[in-house]
Amino acid sequence: HPLLYTVRNVIDIDRVKEQVEQHASRSAIVVGGGFIGVEMAENLREAGLDVTLVEGNAQLLTPFDPELAAALAQEMEHHGVKLVFSERVQGFTSPAQGGIGVKLGQNRVLEADMVILAIGVTPDTAFLQSTGIHLGARGHIIVNEAMQTSVPHIYAVGDAVEIRDLVLGVSAAIPLAGPANKQGRIAADQIAGIPSTYKGTQGTSIIKVFGLTGASTGSNEKTLQRHNIRYQSVIVHPSSHASYYPGASSMTLKLLFAEDGRILGAQAVGYEGVDKRIDDIAVAIRFGGTVMDLTELELSYAPPYSSAKDPVNIAGYAADNILAGRAAVFTYTELQGYDPKQSILVDVRSRIEHDNGHIPGSLSIPVDELRDRLNELDTQKEILVYCQVGLRGYTASRILSQHGYMVKNLSGGYKTYKQAAFRPAPLV
Repeated sequence: HPLLYTVRNVIDIDRVKEQVEQHASRSAIVVGGGFIGVEMAENLREAGLDVTLVEGNAQLLTPFDPELAAALAQEMEHHGVKLVFSERVQGFTSPAQGGIGVKLGQNRVLEADMVILAIGVTPDTAFLQSTGIHLGARGHIIVNEAMQTSVPHIYAVGDAVEIRDLVLGVSAAIPLAGPANKQGRIAADQIAGIPSTYKGTQGTSIIKVFGLTGASTGSNEKTLQRHNIRYQSVIVHPSSHASYYPGASSMTLKLLFAEDGRILGAQAVGYEGVDKRIDDIAVAIRFGGTVMDLTELELSYAPPYSSAKDPVNIAGYAADNILAGRAAVFTYTELQGYDPKQSILVDVRSRIEHDNGHIPGSLSIPVDELRDRLNELDTQKEILVYCQVGLRGYTASRILSQHGYMVKNLSGGYKTYKQAAFRPAPLV
């Protein structure tokens, strides 16, 4: 169909640009909510088009865990991109009035002046099937640490190769430009007789979504669960730089770590400073670092750029507190199993904050009143506390634990709970 576009190379982008500029397209549907789909939706919206993005999963950008992906989806919706989640495209139509239609389930059809397909990547390796070069289950070229294939003197690098996941030690296909370039140098070294090897890919990536930045490195929760890896997580919401210096903004930083403290992955979303925090953690992962190492990192500080305790340090402190037994946390997903007969949910924010929105079923006891109202809490029940971002909840958990209560603090606080609850507005 002449109005159906893919985005694989610069020539494809030139075709899209020509359609927008020379044919006065007013609307577009982007199919696929990965990196390319989100970037296309953003650029088309910035060009003035009415944009709808259709994604088969329940979230955008699957390298991110749902609560961080939700913040990026909110930013897209805030800038006028319509979002459709958990919908698979069934086919396309040519409406009588022109344009192109996208068929969804239940006989729904969305219409636009053009459609962009950004539905993932597959290795273009069919031409190798009779060559003796071994391919993986999904068609990727299997290589060793020297980027050598199964056929002597034949090397392969880039998006179509299957390499080692640096964090998990398993075979993986991670199509990113940085690893591809590094693999190219190693293949060249090997051909020149220099014994260099490729240690693996950890999937460090970043994306701009209008004013927000999202970045990640290492494994996410879905990957760890799929490989049955035991892990813990913590979410913090530090400022991008010293809050008393003008222009500071909050970021969300999530850290995933093993029971021995080894860092398994990290994700961050924010308006400023996200890139350098994920890069710091990416370096720590590359060298086998632990959350304790994050507490000790000496990072550059001046009020316009950071705080004396950098967000990376703060994430390390929070994780270290968990591993050391100084604090216990629960996640927003665990609220689904909340049982009032076994536990008490306590909002330790101010009364005004509670009245402006709270988790259903929670009791309001501001942290400043907690010591005077301990008699309202049952010592035989577990106390689940939460505040806005986690800090007052941590203080409350320390007070309660010192008085003999069993207590857990909501990781990331009410902000994460609300963020994770985001659902796209229904199409009119």
